[in-house]
Amino acid sequence: MGAFKTPHGGELKNLYLSAADAAAEKTAARDYASWDLTERQLCDIELLLNGAFSPLEGFLTEADYRSVVDTMRLKNGVLWPMPITLDVSEAFAGTLEPGQSVALRDLEGVVIATLEVGDVFRPDKAAEASGVYGTTDEAHPAVHYLNNIAHPVYLGGRLKGIEPPVHYDFKHLRDAPEEMRALFQKLGWRKVVAFQTRNPMHRAHQELSFRAARDVEANLLIHPVVGMTKPGDVDHYTRVRCYEHVLKHYPEQTTMLSLLPLAMRMGGPREALWHAIIRKNYGCTHLIVGRDHAGPGKDSNGQDFYGPYDAQELLKEHEEELDITMVPFRMMVYAENRAQYIVADDAGEDDRVLNISGTELRRRLAEGLDIPEWFSFPEVVTELRRTHPPRHRQGFTVFFTGLSGSGKSTIANALMSKLMEVGGRNVTLLDGDIVRKNLSSELGFSKEHRDLNITRIGYVASEITKNGGIAICAPIAPYAATRRIVRETISPVGGFVEIHVATPLEVCEERDRKGLYAKARAGIIKEFTGISDPYEVPGNAEMVIDTTDITPDLAAHRILVKLESLGYIR
Repeated sequence: MGAFKTPHGGELKNLYLSAADAAAEKTAARDYASWDLTERQLCDIELLLNGAFSPLEGFLTEADYRSVVDTMRLKNGVLWPMPITLDVSEAFAGTLEPGQSVALRDLEGVVIATLEVGDVFRPDKAAEASGVYGTTDEAHPAVHYLNNIAHPVYLGGRLKGIEPPVHYDFKHLRDAPEEMRALFQKLGWRKVVAFQTRNPMHRAHQELSFRAARDVEANLLIHPVVGMTKPGDVDHYTRVRCYEHVLKHYPEQTTMLSLLPLAMRMGGPREALWHAIIRKNYGCTHLIVGRDHAGPGKDSNGQDFYGPYDAQELLKEHEEELDITMVPFRMMVYAENRAQYIVADDAGEDDRVLNISGTELRRRLAEGLDIPEWFSFPEVVTELRRTHPPRHRQGFTVFFTGLSGSGKSTIANALMSKLMEVGGRNVTLLDGDIVRKNLSSELGFSKEHRDLNITRIGYVASEITKNGGIAICAPIAPYAATRRIVRETISPVGGFVEIHVATPLEVCEERDRKGLYAKARAGIIKEFTGISDPYEVPGNAEMVIDTTDITPDLAAHRILVKLESLGYIR
């Protein structure tokens, strides 16, 4: 086949060392500074090492990073729209200098690669958000991640691959770019259309992808993302089982399924370019691009972050340079009178067009309602019902937040008793003081430690929820960003109901049995929420309660009624 050319004319990168060199580097890495990779960094490093991110040879240096943010190009002029960076803590960065080597480890401590540090720099995160995502609005998941999860310092430099990250799931569907291209050559596939998806596929997706491949006389690669996607998306285990069912509905030997361990940024137009480069590196010649490709939804004002065709227009502008052809997504709808799917633009006045939105599908799953066969394949619906049962059979978390003295713990205890009286699920109370004593006794009350305490509560609650129980959490949880992280941790595995106990500050002070507010007013207690440290009022709580004039029993009863209305209890 010869040397494969990337979209930029160079050879596909493979950053793995030979077996002998990898063994030597692994031994040397025992003396290197060590960094434990985050989930996103593991996704990025896998695609850097195997060549999917060609022509990159490591994490971006400061010059390349700034050029990508400002111009979508590396400093040498090569088109590259997405900054691939290694973010680390300030404390760790302070121990490093250019030329030093760092051992990069997975979640179990295995050395995946080493980094020869080229740069240690502090990014302008506001400029990165504006330049790459076109917004500083934290309703955008990538901007939220950038500001509240990513570390403050970036490392740039070249990578030396020691061993690939380990995947125990769907090993037969995980292909590196070289493997994928070799398979295309073996099968004689000269034209390949890639279908990018982060959602389950239904009949409309099967129709549009099949027609797109047929129209350009190419084979089809279903190439779903199984790294990090948008918070709240269906887990990849469920999705892959669905894809395997859908695969049977294509003509034999025309279509292939392979998994992409990508950490999506939901970056709209820039992300479409990035997806095209990646698919070209995998050997594809075409990419299906839909309306609002990789868009994250609505901003804080209820407006779409990107125009419906911005991604298509940007990729069309650069497709010749990238040497990959865009296939526009054509929306498919079901015409009941014709008993078949048709292109939406071809629907006539006499056509009875049916459609079920993603929101409506989730509602039907949550309420155990019928999902018609014209919309999805029965075996796909069965898979979705297995992992997304009706709400009354799901675990869920009730997350109280409010000032000290607002009544959170008292209501939480009353609610726990009422839920145990209802029965059907195990109930666990994670009160702020109880968690402090048993899980976070070593923590202080700095913002960093408060955030860590809340994320620990969120993790425990997610495990309870995932296993069908009820978690009741009652911390102060003063910061919106941290509460969002907890919501995004729990929502994929069950229900999440946030309750803002909005009792006014003056009432909370009057109830203060421990004298904490008086000590805070006197300056004895530092960084006390509501006095010397802010409480950020929730903007999207499912319920707001002011306990000034109601008893804990009545407040708990109202919450129980709310849970019934949401379908979590019967």
